[in-house]
Amino acid sequence: MATLKDIEVAAAINILTAFAFFVAFAILRLQPINDRVYFPKWYLKGLRSSPLNSGAFVGRFVNLDFRSYIRFLNWMPAALQMPEPELIDHAGLDSAVYLRIYLVGLKIFVPITFLAFAIMVPVNWTNVTLEHSNLTYSDIDKLSISNIPIGSHRFWTHLVMAYVFTFWTCYVLKKEYEIVASMRLHFLASEHRRPDQFTVIVRNVPPDPDESVDELVEHFFLVNHPEHYLTYQVVYNANRLSNLVKEKKKLQNWLDFYQLKYSRNQSMRPSSKTGFLGLCGERVDAIDFYTSKIENLSEEIASEREKIISSPKSIMPAAFVSFKTRWGAAVCAQTQQSRNPTIWLTEWAPEPRDVYWDNLANPYVSLTIRKLIVAVAFFFLTFFFMIPIAFVQSLANIEGIEKAVPFLKPIIETKVIKSFIQGFLPGIALKIFLIFLPAILMLMSKFEGFISISALERISATRYYIFQFINVFLGSIITGTAFQQLDNFIHQSANDIPKTIGVSIPMKATFFITYIMVDGWAGVAGEILRLKPLIIYHLKNFLLVKTEKDREEAMDPGTLGFNTGEPQIQLYFLLGLVYAVVTPILLPFIIVFFGLAYVVYRHQIINVYNQEYESAAAFWPDVHGRIIVALVVSQLLLMGLLSTKEAAQSTPLLLALPVLTIWFHIFCKGRYEPAFVRYPLQEAMMKDTLERAREPNLNMKGFLQNAYMHPVFKEGDDSESDVASGDGNQEPELVPTKRQSRRNTPLPSKHSGSVSSLPEVQEHAQLL
Repeated sequence: MATLKDIEVAAAINILTAFAFFVAFAILRLQPINDRVYFPKWYLKGLRSSPLNSGAFVGRFVNLDFRSYIRFLNWMPAALQMPEPELIDHAGLDSAVYLRIYLVGLKIFVPITFLAFAIMVPVNWTNVTLEHSNLTYSDIDKLSISNIPIGSHRFWTHLVMAYVFTFWTCYVLKKEYEIVASMRLHFLASEHRRPDQFTVIVRNVPPDPDESVDELVEHFFLVNHPEHYLTYQVVYNANRLSNLVKEKKKLQNWLDFYQLKYSRNQSMRPSSKTGFLGLCGERVDAIDFYTSKIENLSEEIASEREKIISSPKSIMPAAFVSFKTRWGAAVCAQTQQSRNPTIWLTEWAPEPRDVYWDNLANPYVSLTIRKLIVAVAFFFLTFFFMIPIAFVQSLANIEGIEKAVPFLKPIIETKVIKSFIQGFLPGIALKIFLIFLPAILMLMSKFEGFISISALERISATRYYIFQFINVFLGSIITGTAFQQLDNFIHQSANDIPKTIGVSIPMKATFFITYIMVDGWAGVAGEILRLKPLIIYHLKNFLLVKTEKDREEAMDPGTLGFNTGEPQIQLYFLLGLVYAVVTPILLPFIIVFFGLAYVVYRHQIINVYNQEYESAAAFWPDVHGRIIVALVVSQLLLMGLLSTKEAAQSTPLLLALPVLTIWFHIFCKGRYEPAFVRYPLQEAMMKDTLERAREPNLNMKGFLQNAYMHPVFKEGDDSESDVASGDGNQEPELVPTKRQSRRNTPLPSKHSGSVSSLPEVQEHAQLL
């Protein structure tokens, strides 16, 4: 069992580590040579110029102003100075609302911590239950509910505080949901014109023997949305072409490297081996070799592009369909298009930079099977991961293992080693085990077939949260209990085991404290240092950069990483709410995390991260829902714990808490969530009316024509004109149907000048 001294050692190590990271960052960020690493966002916006182009030679690389080193922490107040409206304009609503998650943590836990230390800690501390028991415990456990004797009336204090903490958390969540929903609607109302406001994606277009997909799409929307339909862009299976383009870019980087190497030393042409990673095979002239490979690959790219454009098999049964107005797009995206609910499926199109193009080539009918495969894989990944978690927990409970295997005692009894192992190693070991998990979960989401980066990140975040809940939280409690109380389990009756588990749950607070310090303190401080992007940038700058454009491409601003960051935050919400009543000593560590992370990530959002997409805070319902789950879990665990304490009078009163919390969630879901999943027609009409008044001659079709063209086609010189989409006229041209009955075009045809009869229109509607 980790003692108070072990926690102090862990705190000292992590505080020193975090401080060292901050000092290193403060020094590195001041050096002109690192300016693009620590301020890339301003370069991408064109608002910052490189200090390497001016001043004395030494001053271009090293900051010689020693006064700036004295103010090495001035980045902290600077990160807090930008007002939230300006932050939204600068970084987008997603980034601003993401920061509010940290503020919600502070709003919830700061008052709870004051109440817990003023009321709960004295109630727990003034008992001697653990001292008179044969359980393994530490000084920290004396501050927990474990120190309350069985059947004590003091449990009424815990019950009352559970109600207080629940009501306060729900109040904060409601106010925040209301604020974020209002921010979202205001942002959508004031946002500049974007292609996704006018565009839906239609999937599962039914096959037709008489018409191609592009003709079928145009006819369908001319018939069913005649007043608002504008243009379309079919979806191509261009995955192979995309891979070829990526391969060409890699080869171009190698060619640039060898050309730069030759320009620095023209006495000898660089050479390379043709085998695996240049380690084996025939040695050839590197410049000629890569030039030849790029030329051959360019020809293959041109051939593949032509093949895609000319082959009907390359067109997927899906398309991006754009409308003249936001109102028309909103109606189409939020209604059922056909009597058959499995075809002509429409939803809002992601913004162009948010589209994950590779998954658009997946047949819609395969998505159900893919989801099943991923669900099974995630199940096995989650539960088989309990094995390394058990090993990590064994490191955190040395004394408990010594009781079962005493021959290990001489090896690990040294005080310094023991304090280091128990106070620092378990947290860092668990952190290492989780390094590769986000990449695995993202691969699962991609395989599942989501078509936008934002959707990929949200579903990955959900799975990451479930994984952490089962393995990091429940796995740590259950496994830790089994190791810690192994000796007791062996020598006591079966009827006493539930009692032992109930007492042992709060004792895992010591492990979670060390984990919070490693992941939450040192981890956040390591984020601002950006050691990996720093090294990669300077390697690229030395090996590949020839022009200012190359130097800009060498920058790696990174992103917020919602799929990894948000589940980590939710773990701290879960720990705080669970242990607020059980072991309040954990709360100050969580407050330090939320405060430190808010400042660090605000700085990163302002100066570093480049936003990949803008979803207008569409993720907030997920954030709210996961905090509600944490609240319910904390209530259920408290009920289970009190039931082992023979608190027969107070425990039943806790049954109302989960019911009230779930009711509160249902209320918020009905009141605020529609603002995040549907676009009000009133708002759409208002924006359309204002836009027509301000720009009556706006060429909307020119604005939307190629917005959703696959990026690999945009790179071609003349390929854009060949890709199937609506033409460039202001009004959509009516395409003559190839069907004999002409049922699919009940509108005036420019080619026949006739109008389909009403029975034909009715028959067409029945077919659809």
